[in-house]
Amino acid sequence: MRNRPGRLAYLTLVAVMFFSGFPLYYSLVVASKDNSALAQVPPPVLPGANLVENVGRVFDTVPFDFALLNSAIVSLSVTASVVFFSTLAGFAFAKLEFRASKALLVAVVATMMVPVQLGVIPLYMLMVELHLTDTLWAVVAPGLVNAFGVFFMTQYLRGAMPGDLIEAARMDGASTFRIFWQVVFPVARPAAVVLGVLTFLTAWNDYFWPLIVLSSPEKYTVQVALSSLSGGYVTDYSLVLTATMLATLPLLAVFALLGKYMIAGIMQGAVKG
Repeated sequence: MRNRPGRLAYLTLVAVMFFSGFPLYYSLVVASKDNSALAQVPPPVLPGANLVENVGRVFDTVPFDFALLNSAIVSLSVTASVVFFSTLAGFAFAKLEFRASKALLVAVVATMMVPVQLGVIPLYMLMVELHLTDTLWAVVAPGLVNAFGVFFMTQYLRGAMPGDLIEAARMDGASTFRIFWQVVFPVARPAAVVLGVLTFLTAWNDYFWPLIVLSSPEKYTVQVALSSLSGGYVTDYSLVLTATMLATLPLLAVFALLGKYMIAGIMQGAVKG
């Protein structure tokens, strides 16, 4: 007989859904009202009629259309690069034999323990020397590959990729890159989707480094544009939360499109583990 979840499990799920979704809903409530609504007692809980007006004010105050486009370019570029190179490196570490492979993997993983702030000054100096400051290249270049992605794909391919399949492809005359592209990458696709979603989310929400290297409002990413809206002596929270809601919509779209593949990849890894 299959075990069925009890009422406590359903109540717990409902509570988690409520507390997870309420901040997003309340952002919509504030975004659809003017700034004075936040001073009301009790606070408003139903959406108002000013949403379209506040959206227009966001685009009139800062070039938010450029910010959305810039963040999309940065996030998609970084995600594609991280997934490709991390899977390629994971294949090399997991299935190819070469000298000092274990030491190199340890060195890669060890970089995860170094705080990002320690590399900001030399990285900024490098961008100045390359004349990349105030360009999207300066935001994209440092994130083209990361240690977490390499480690994640290495661990996945060690358990998911049969060595006999690689040897069979090699005996058929396939080159190493062809083996990677036609044999390894399809097997790694569930983990690649998980890594891609996590990387996109991280790149979209990145604030610290874009704030340092970008100075022109037309080059701002979403998070930098949001910070510029909250400046001044009086913060217009309806304006800020309207922009926040607009910045959240692409993330919701990504999860709506790839959420089931991400869950399937996580569950597949859990079963293999």
